[in-house]
Amino acid sequence: MRFGFVTCVELGLSCIEEIFSVGGNLDLLVTLHDHKSATKSGRIYLDDIARHHGVPLVKVNHINDAEAVAAIRDAKLDWLFVIGWSQIASRDILDSTSKGVLGMHPTLLPVGRGRAAVPWAIIKGLPKTGVTLFALDAGVDTGPIVDQVEVPIAPDETATTLYAKVNEAHKTLIRKAWPALTTGRCDLRHQDEARATEWQGRRPEDGRITQSMTVAEVDKLVRGVTRPYPGAFWDEAGRRVRVWAGTKSAEKEGAMEIHLSDGCYFATDYEWEPTP
Repeated sequence: MRFGFVTCVELGLSCIEEIFSVGGNLDLLVTLHDHKSATKSGRIYLDDIARHHGVPLVKVNHINDAEAVAAIRDAKLDWLFVIGWSQIASRDILDSTSKGVLGMHPTLLPVGRGRAAVPWAIIKGLPKTGVTLFALDAGVDTGPIVDQVEVPIAPDETATTLYAKVNEAHKTLIRKAWPALTTGRCDLRHQDEARATEWQGRRPEDGRITQSMTVAEVDKLVRGVTRPYPGAFWDEAGRRVRVWAGTKSAEKEGAMEIHLSDGCYFATDYEWEPTP
C-alpha cells in the first residue's frame, strides 16, 4: 500500500510521526508553501521529517491547485491522509487515489459534524467525545467511517485538557487503524443518518456571559472556550473581564463574583480589558 499525507499543523505532524513509529511508511508529503506561514495559526514545516525519511515533499498554495493534484496522482497512492488542513478537497483530489482520501474529525461521527468540536462537547455537557477516522466525500464529515476512538469527558474538563486528550486520540487512532489500512482489510461503514447532528461554528463573541444565564451554563461555557480558544467574557461598568477559569460552588480568595439568574459564579482566573 502507498500512502500520502497532507498537513500544515502540529496535529498532522504528530500523526505522521506516529505512522513512522509503528513501522509505517509514507510515499508523499504535501504542505503549504513557506510564505503562507504568516496567515496560518500553528503552522509547522515538514522539511526535516521528509528529509530524514526520504519522502518526497510538495509545497502548494492550495490543495486543489493543478500541481497538487498532479503530484498526488503521479505518486500512485492507495490512501491519502488530509489532516489538519482547512482547505476543502475538490473532487479531483478525492478521485486521485485508488482507495480514497482519509480525514479525522474530533467527535464520534455522525454526532457533531461541523466545527468547534472541542468547545461544543463541553458546553453541551457530553460524558464523552472521540475522534473518527473516515473517508472524505462531497459532504461535510459525512463519509464512511474507518474507525473511532472514544475520549471520556471529566466533570471539570476544560478546553485545554480536552484538546490535549483529542490530540493524543489522533495518534491512538493512527496506531489502531494502520494494520487494516496497510493490509487492505479496511472495513468502511456508512454513517447512521438517523443519529447525525451538526454543530455550528463558534465566534469569539459567542463567549459572552449574560445575567440571564445559570451558574451551570456559565461554568460549562468558561470551561469550553478557555485556552486555546478566545475565552468567555463579562461586561460590567464599561469594562470587559475575560474569564479563563472559575468555580460554581465555593468562593476562593481573590475570586470575582458574577451574579447570575440562579446564584453566583466565582471567576478565579480572569483579566480586565477595555470594552470594544
